[in-house]
Amino acid sequence: MTAESIRVRGLVQGVGFRPTVWRLARACGLRGDVRNDGEGVLIRVCGNIAGDDAGVNGFLTRLREECPPLARIDTIERCPIADPQALADLAHRQDFVILESAATAVHTGIVADAATCAACVAEIRDPADRRHRYPFTNCTHCGPRLSIVAGIPYDRARTSMAAFPMCPDCAAEYKDPADRRFHAQPNACPVCGPKVWLQDAAGCVLDPTALDAEDAIAAASRLLAEGRILAIKGIGGFHLACDATDPDAVAELRRRKRRYAKPLALMARDLDVIRGYCRVTGRDAALLSGPAAPILLLDRVGSRGAERDGERPRPLAPDVAPGQTTLGVMLPYSPIHHLLLADWDRPLVMTSGNLSEEPQCIDNADALGRLGQLADHLLLHDRAILNRVDDSVVRVMAGEARLLRRARGFAPTPLPLPPGFEAAPPLLALGGELKNTFCLVRDGQAILSQHLGDLEDAKTAREYERTLALYLDLFQVVPEALAVDLHPDYRSSLIGRDRAARDGLPLIGVQHHHAHLASTLADNGWPLDAGPVLGILLDGLGYGSDGTLWGGEFLLGDYLDFERVAHLKAVAMPGGIRAILEPWRNLYAHLESAGGWDAWRARFAGLEPIERLDGKPLEILGTLIARGLNAPLSSSTGRLFDAVAAALGVGGEVLTYEGQAAIALESLAAVAMDRVGEGYPFARLTGPAGELVLDPTPLWGALITDISRGCPPEEIAAAFHVGLATALSALALDLTSRCGISTVALSGGVFQNRLLLESVTRSFEVAGLRVLLQRQVPANDGGVSLGQAAAAAARVLRGISGA
Repeated sequence: MTAESIRVRGLVQGVGFRPTVWRLARACGLRGDVRNDGEGVLIRVCGNIAGDDAGVNGFLTRLREECPPLARIDTIERCPIADPQALADLAHRQDFVILESAATAVHTGIVADAATCAACVAEIRDPADRRHRYPFTNCTHCGPRLSIVAGIPYDRARTSMAAFPMCPDCAAEYKDPADRRFHAQPNACPVCGPKVWLQDAAGCVLDPTALDAEDAIAAASRLLAEGRILAIKGIGGFHLACDATDPDAVAELRRRKRRYAKPLALMARDLDVIRGYCRVTGRDAALLSGPAAPILLLDRVGSRGAERDGERPRPLAPDVAPGQTTLGVMLPYSPIHHLLLADWDRPLVMTSGNLSEEPQCIDNADALGRLGQLADHLLLHDRAILNRVDDSVVRVMAGEARLLRRARGFAPTPLPLPPGFEAAPPLLALGGELKNTFCLVRDGQAILSQHLGDLEDAKTAREYERTLALYLDLFQVVPEALAVDLHPDYRSSLIGRDRAARDGLPLIGVQHHHAHLASTLADNGWPLDAGPVLGILLDGLGYGSDGTLWGGEFLLGDYLDFERVAHLKAVAMPGGIRAILEPWRNLYAHLESAGGWDAWRARFAGLEPIERLDGKPLEILGTLIARGLNAPLSSSTGRLFDAVAAALGVGGEVLTYEGQAAIALESLAAVAMDRVGEGYPFARLTGPAGELVLDPTPLWGALITDISRGCPPEEIAAAFHVGLATALSALALDLTSRCGISTVALSGGVFQNRLLLESVTRSFEVAGLRVLLQRQVPANDGGVSLGQAAAAAARVLRGISGA
C-alpha cells in the first residue's frame, strides 16, 4: 500500500476545513484521516487501489476549488508516508475520518471574526427553527473568532464558549462532519448557550413584556424608537446606539460621549435602507455584504434615493456627520444586530462604546461603570469578549477598496511577505503612537494586530501591552529582534527599548516615513531585491532621521535604505503640540513664512481670516518663531491642510480629532472639483543638502486674493487640492526621470484624501509610471508597523545592524 501525508498551511482552522476535506476525500474514494495541529491541517490519505495518484490529485484539485468561504490555503505540501506504524494505522482505515486536534508548535493562524452568514440569518428569522431569534447563532462559515479565542489550536476549550457546555442537539451538530456546525467552536442554542438581557443604567433588569416586547432585543428596539440611547454588547466590544434620524437623540449622544465633531458611524438593516442615504455601487454592495462587513465610507445623497410606501426616508439628524459629503455605514454583522434592526427602515447610529478616544468597553461590569452615564439602557449578554476588536473602516479610492482601519473582519489574518523574506527570523515591530498596531513576523508572514488606538491615552496603552502579550502567546512567537520608530518619546518605542534591554535583543530603529514606504512595498508584494522606488509620504508629522519633524517627503528607497530627495518646505509649529490642535497657529506660521505677517495684515486689513488672526496672541507666537522656542520646524503636509482650512474658517477653532480640518477641507472641495481649472501655484527651491523643496509661498497670495474677491470657499478648497496634486505630480515626474525610476509609492494619512490620491494617481498613470498604493493595511499610521517589520527583516537578512 502507498500513502502520503499532505500538509495544508494557511487559515484552515475553525472555518469548516476538515469537514470539507472529509467530504471530498470520501467523494474521491480515499481512505485516511485529517486533523488540526499547530501548523495547520494534516491529511493522510491512501486510495482504495494502491498507488491511486489520480484519486489524490483530483481530491487536491477539488480542495482548492471548493475551499470553505472563510478559509485561505497558502501552501499544500505532499510527501510519501514511509513510517511503518503510520502505514499500519492507515491500512486499518475502512473510510476517511476526522481526528482530534494535536497540540504541537503553533505555525497556523487565527481567522478574523466573520459576519453572520445567510443560512444563520434565515434560521433566526424562521419561527419554526429551534434558533428562532437566538442572538448567538453561528456556524463554521460565520461568527466570532479572534474576539473569543484564548489560544490555538482553535478548539472550544480555548475560547470563551468553554463556559457553555453544549446540549445534546448542539453536540450532535458539532460531531457530525456532514453538518455545517461540525466543530463550530461557538456553536450554541437557546437551551445551552449565552443569554441576552436588558437593564437600565442603575443595573436593574427590565422585563420585556413591560414594553410589550417578546424579548430583550425587541424591547431594546422599542426604546431606540422612543429616542433612548442604548449601550449594546456585540462581538468585539460595545456600541452606543440611537435613532440616526432623531436630532435630539444624536445631539444628546454627542454631548454624553464628548464627541463633538467626528462623524458617527451608522448601521442599516439592508442595502435598500442604505441606498436611501448613500450612493451604492455593485462593489460597495459586495464589500458591505461580505464576511468582513466593515464600515464603508460612501458618498452621501441625503434623503434622495429609494422610496418606501410612497414616502422618502426621513432625513438624518444634522449632527450625524456635520459638513461631510460622505457617511460611514455598515450592515448588521451579528444576530443581535439583525434582530435589533429587523423593523427599522432608517439607520441607527452605531458608534464605539466609550468616552471619546478611550478604548471600547468589552466587559459588562466595566460597561455599567463607564457607559452607565452615557446610555439610558444596556443590552448585555454573558458571552465574554476576550479580545477587543473595533469595527474596520474601508473607503473605495482609485478603483480599489482600501482599509483606513484594520480590525474586525480582517485582523489577525496574516499577510504573506514578498519574495525574499521567506527566511526572515521571528520579529516584533511595535508601531507608532497614533492609530497604533503592532506586527509579528513569522514563517514569511506578517501578523498585524487589530487597530488599538492612540497610545497617548493611558487606558489604550495598557490595552496595547495586554494585546501584545496575548499575540506573542497566541502565535508562540519569540522575537529575535525588535523594530521601533525613531521618535524618542513614542510609548511604543519606549516599550520596545525596555523589552530589548530586558531580553538582550537587537533594537532596529526605522524612520517613520521610511516605514510608510516599506509598508506600501510589502502591501504590494514588492520583492526584497526589486530595487528602489520613489515614495511620496504625506502625513501629519514623523520624527526625521535628522532630528527634525517631517511630513511631506519624497524618499528614493527600498526596504533597506532611503535618500530624502525632496520635501515640503519646513514651516514653524508655534506652540508645538498646540499647533496640531489649533489650526489658526499654522495659518499664522505659513503667512509669516510667506512674506511676513505684517505685510499680509497691511495688504488685506479687514479681511475675515486676517481679522480672526488679529485677535490672537500673535506677538508671542512671533517671538517663539523668531527665537526657535517651542516652535519646531516641520515639513508637515497635514499642517498645510490645517492652515488652508483655517483661512477658510472650516474644521473648527480647536480640533477634537486627528485630521478634522483636513477632512472638512476635502468635503468642501469635493463639491467644486469639476469647476476648477488650474490650481494654486507652488514654487521649487533647493535645500541645504541639495534636495528639492516644494514651497507653498505662491499659493498664499492667490488664495488670500481669492478670499478677498469673494470667491466661493468650495472653489478655493478645490483649487488648493488641484494645485497641490499638480505640484506633487510634477516634482515626482522630474525626480523619476532624473533617477531612472519607473515606480512611485504613495502613503501617509494625507493620502486617505480621495481627491488628492486619485488626482496624483491619474497623473502618474498617464505618464506611464507604476503606482503602488496601500490596500490591505492603512496608509495612515495603522500601517506603520508592517513597514517597520519589513524594513527590520530586510536588515537582519542582509546582516545590517539597525539601532
